[in-house]
Amino acid sequence: MNYWLVKSDPDTYSWNKMLQDKRTFWDGVRNYQARNYLKEMKKDDLVLFYHSQSDKSIVGITKVAREHYPDPTTEDERWVVVDLEVVDSLPNPVSLERIKNNPILAIIPLVKQQRLSVMPLTKEQYNEVMKLAKM
Repeated sequence: MNYWLVKSDPDTYSWNKMLQDKRTFWDGVRNYQARNYLKEMKKDDLVLFYHSQSDKSIVGITKVAREHYPDPTTEDERWVVVDLEVVDSLPNPVSLERIKNNPILAIIPLVKQQRLSVMPLTKEQYNEVMKLAKM
């Protein structure tokens, strides 16, 4: 199993909307590195959901329900989506400040490559987020 983090502006697509939908395709990725990460995702990989812009915190857990396929929102065949499905909300969101101040998490792409919207995490990093969220 692999671990990932995806970012979304809550004004565009929030965790509450994800909870309501229960499952969605993750579209709009127009960065080659992020697209390549979508292509690496496998069914049942765990994916943390991060609110960017205002909240700046990890708020929930999803899983890959369907591996990559062509992005239905564009005719450009370079872009792909994956389907994500809700697993659970974090009891305590993990803020960017807490991430930056944690030696295990301070090196994740969220901190180092702030514009990247899809990124891998190690099992240790994922478990550290769970510990901070008290899961």
